[in-house]
Amino acid sequence: MRRINLIGLALLVAALTACTSAQSPAEPPVLRLATTTSTQDSGLLDAILPDFEAKCGCRVDVVAVGTGQALEIGAKGDADVVLVHSRKAEDQFVADSNAKERFDVMYNDLIIVGPQDDPAQIGGMSAAQDAFKAIMDAGALFASRGDKSGTNTKELSIWSSLSITPTQDMKWYNSLGQGMGETLTFANEQKAYTLSDRGTYLAMKDRLPNLTTLVGGNTLAENADKSLLNPYGVMAVNPEIHPGVKYDLAMQFIQWLLSQETQSKIGDFGKDKFGQPLFYPTGD
Repeated sequence: MRRINLIGLALLVAALTACTSAQSPAEPPVLRLATTTSTQDSGLLDAILPDFEAKCGCRVDVVAVGTGQALEIGAKGDADVVLVHSRKAEDQFVADSNAKERFDVMYNDLIIVGPQDDPAQIGGMSAAQDAFKAIMDAGALFASRGDKSGTNTKELSIWSSLSITPTQDMKWYNSLGQGMGETLTFANEQKAYTLSDRGTYLAMKDRLPNLTTLVGGNTLAENADKSLLNPYGVMAVNPEIHPGVKYDLAMQFIQWLLSQETQSKIGDFGKDKFGQPLFYPTGD
């Protein structure tokens, strides 16, 4: 009798456990998004991602790093989708079969900000190349992200156009290995020049009293240097190369990101506070 009761008890416990497990809500799926710091530092992701999470019943885990590092994460299969801004590197990501296709999402522009007293006298210059040369000639402090981001890549291309490869041996040049927010904070504290995306600068402007926009104007429309336009692309990581990724969920995210509703939210973000959007939807 004792043996039968023990067996019966064991079966009852197993049945109750199975029932409880069946009734427990499943953990929501997680989408791993590798993206550039500007989408995070500007506040854009905080403004739009809750809508996607609610609609897909999922959670988005964001890793915000420089574009180069975000693409490296995607190339290892450690992200399901990447949202970045370095067109040449993005095209190479697709060429290497790490993604099947790239989609245009939005754009903003890059500007040169620096100390209010402008020791290199670059204020009002129309070309970033001329401003960089003046900064170098003056030996004025310059803060570089130094993180292989899209902004850092653009900065280095401007120096390259002057046949210059800046190094830490140059006392005026500071390569930080940091994101845009940290670089702007450093520039503000040290009264240095830096190349920034306009969106992050505007979002942080109240905390940067020592900096002002010197090249690029007050709006994207006033930016005379069209090489400073800054397009963003999104790519789902290729499941044929990285079978562990959530490709269907990544494509659902991309469809949501490119939908008219989300594109409108992107275009409206920042208007109420700054009098201009921090990002422009790709259709604009």
